[in-house]
Amino acid sequence: MKRLWAAALLLVPAFLCAPALAQTPSPAKPNAACDYARFRPIIDVGHTLEDSGATSARGVAEYDFNLRLSLMIERGLREGGFSKTRLLITDGSALQSLMKRVAAANKAGGDIFLSIHHDSVPEKFIEKWIFNVAEHRYSDRFRGHSMFVSRDNPQLSASIQFGKLLGKELKDRGLQYTPHYTDKIMGARMRELIDKDAGLYRFDQLVVLRMTTMPALLLEAGSIIHRDEELLMASTEQQEKIVSAVLSAVESFCAVRTPKVSTRAAGNRK
Repeated sequence: MKRLWAAALLLVPAFLCAPALAQTPSPAKPNAACDYARFRPIIDVGHTLEDSGATSARGVAEYDFNLRLSLMIERGLREGGFSKTRLLITDGSALQSLMKRVAAANKAGGDIFLSIHHDSVPEKFIEKWIFNVAEHRYSDRFRGHSMFVSRDNPQLSASIQFGKLLGKELKDRGLQYTPHYTDKIMGARMRELIDKDAGLYRFDQLVVLRMTTMPALLLEAGSIIHRDEELLMASTEQQEKIVSAVLSAVESFCAVRTPKVSTRAAGNRK
């Protein structure tokens, strides 16, 4: 794990590196209804080194942001009592890596699958600017997080339930979701908003959501193509808010799912 932390820090350029990472606090009042020892969160690092996703306003690969935040979430969950937390890091091309992570998640038999990403915008919104004497692409038009579920997921209602829980926790910490996916100007990237309080959208075609057998959610933690939000997403303060929100949401979800976890525990979790 120390090597992974070092890798995450090395991937992000110095101008985006946050101060030393603070310890993520464990919950002050553990949820008695949650079986922390049995519950299995799966945290998926979106994209790979070979297929690194979007590029930030200052030229940093989305994968770098995804890896750093996912590592923090994994550590926060483990320190919060979820010792069976699984971090998925894959390699290869887009489709190859997607199938790898779906297969790994289904084999692990997780109780919740959370895929971590950082957002960009359609090409028509892109502008150019100079940073560090080099030309880069940016768009300051939209900012904020968003979450997605697929109606093809076999546990759609539970996926929506977790999305609502996480949306509330993010909102309680002052984080705002972006509503622009409902705008017609998004064209083919326009999405149905399932819950306007949580910022939860439908995206049926996402492989990691529709092919996983457990409840699944994809979080676009923020827009790294937005120049100000890119810096915010690289800050320890913002990252810790997201980690705290995820931990609280997983605890709440675990509390309502524990009876189902315990029911299959005897057969699958010896």
